Amino acid sequence: MSSLSDLKTRAIISNIRRTRELRNYTQDYLAAKLRISQNAYSKIELGYSSITLSRLISISEILEIDLAELMYADVDEITEFRQQLRRV
Repeated sequence: MSSLSDLKTRAIISNIRRTRELRNYTQDYLAAKLRISQNAYSKIELGYSSITLSRLISISEILEIDLAELMYADVDEITEFRQQLRRV
């Protein structure tokens, strides 16, 4: 059984990947922005590499999403909410 920490980490990684895909950003694009190789970035999304707080903040800035939203909220709900706000 996974620890709560592992489950939260997987949720954050999943939110990163979904947000990246929603923005139509490639792993190559994020890797270039982070100044790391695509292989190193891929390992982040696969959960093979740990993410430092500094790197997590950089990822949230590149993806244009609040760090708290990336960490705790469902990205699909955030996206839908933001789209609704834009229509108003």
